[in-house]
Amino acid sequence: MKNRGGGSAFKIAAFLVPVGVLFAAFFLYPFVFTLFASLTRWRGIGAMRFIGLGNFGRLLGDPTFRLAIRNNVTWALAAGFVQVPLAALVAILLARRPRGWKFLRTVYFLPNVISTVALAMVWSALYNPQYGFFNGLLKLAGFEARNFLGDPSTALLSVIVSSVLYIGYFMIILLAAAMNIPQELYEAAKIDGANAFQQEFLITVPMLRGTLVTSITLAMAYGMRHFEATFLMTGGGPAYSTTTMGIDLFLKMDALRYSEASAAGVILILLGTVVIVAIRKILGNKDPMSEAGQ
Repeated sequence: MKNRGGGSAFKIAAFLVPVGVLFAAFFLYPFVFTLFASLTRWRGIGAMRFIGLGNFGRLLGDPTFRLAIRNNVTWALAAGFVQVPLAALVAILLARRPRGWKFLRTVYFLPNVISTVALAMVWSALYNPQYGFFNGLLKLAGFEARNFLGDPSTALLSVIVSSVLYIGYFMIILLAAAMNIPQELYEAAKIDGANAFQQEFLITVPMLRGTLVTSITLAMAYGMRHFEATFLMTGGGPAYSTTTMGIDLFLKMDALRYSEASAAGVILILLGTVVIVAIRKILGNKDPMSEAGQ
């Protein structure tokens, strides 16, 4: 009798080998190389000189880099606990299929197919201290114009607002999950006298728990690696108030400080991993939708 178990294991291994090779070539090897480079003094050319943890000590002692870490965490929290809840609210409303819900679904998702560069330029124009839309509203209300992106007290908030309002990606994920919730649950709730708000709060939100945790995890991961919009709108300024670890890493590479940039990359990876693991532990990873289907 043939050993089917051995044959199955071989087939599984055969399918995993290409993925494993790609993962090793495009993640493990670059990460190991970056980790090694972070322990050296290297300008991208010439020989590497091993200096141990010197780059990490230099970075962690740099006030600008510590500010970049704080800004990254702020971005992650804003994405996870502002952007995703807004997306969930819109998804729950659209799941009830109001008039024009398909059109609204398309409108909310549309910014996600537009270039980040184009969106950053649009928001830069909206924030323009002389001709921008927001300053136009302030002038109409009798207030003085503000340089939103040029003022350290408002620059970070302004850039965050320009990104977290684009909820389409997570809205689509949550809408798909909400529309798969069995209608029998809502029908039973109606019979018991539950109103629309009670149905959403006691049925929809708990059933979306797993999808919400996944969305928050993805959003915080995107927040931790944020780079493009801030770099295009402020370049990390003014006075480094909007700088992120990604921007700091880029500037170090531009200055041929590759070893310090590698150390910044390692810290970014480790910090991102810690944040993601922590959020999964805090929020849990149980999925009522999966359990209901079993």
